[in-house]
Amino acid sequence: MNSGAAVTIGPAFWVVLALLCAAAAALAALSGLRMSRGVVTASVRAIVQLTAVSLLITWVLAAWGPTAAFIAVMLVVASATSARRIGGDRSSWWAAAAIAAGAAPVLALIVVAGVVPLTTVALVPIAGILIGGAMTATSLAGRRAMEDLRVRRGEFEALLALGFPDPDAVRELCRPYAGQALHPALDQTRTVGLVTLPGAFVGVLLGGGSPVQAGAAQLLVLIGLLAAETIAIVVVLELIARGVINRPAVA
Repeated sequence: MNSGAAVTIGPAFWVVLALLCAAAAALAALSGLRMSRGVVTASVRAIVQLTAVSLLITWVLAAWGPTAAFIAVMLVVASATSARRIGGDRSSWWAAAAIAAGAAPVLALIVVAGVVPLTTVALVPIAGILIGGAMTATSLAGRRAMEDLRVRRGEFEALLALGFPDPDAVRELCRPYAGQALHPALDQTRTVGLVTLPGAFVGVLLGGGSPVQAGAAQLLVLIGLLAAETIAIVVVLELIARGVINRPAVA
């Protein structure tokens, strides 16, 4: 590996991080976005969490037991994040089913097909990427569906009056807009190589792989994410339509 391609960690690194965080927080405050505190807390959490992971990763990847536990922690944290975004009550924890339904079959197909080796060092990053993508899609689709059911109550009741069964009325109302949760993944896939060189591509290059290997890895990640996120969106919408995840109360 060419060490000259790696990030240089030193005083300048931490100064740059601090300046970027401060600039983002200040701009958010001055523009009235009311997200400056979120910028700072998210940045601090990222530093703490990645530092911990960096120190633990050698132990985690040493055996399948710690690796499985680490992936389970990923799923729990992702589920908690989506549950909080969707509604916050206990039923929202069913978001875990949507995330797992999206990530698990894609990961299984990749491993069973032998596209990546069945090793801990290969499985953990791919699992993390898929779980993270499914989490984002679940959060966006679930939150949008809840918002539609809250603010478009009249349209929902009109669908019921027209004879739509309750779950079908939810699907009819929410499905077109819940699909917008897939837009970030679609945009990233459409513009890859033209606008951005995403993490998997750069990571393989930094690890000493060839540009062709880097491109193949990135294609696997991007198209795998499209599949995982699509499944997650469909499942979370179905959970809301069937009332498994509680809908917003309307006075």
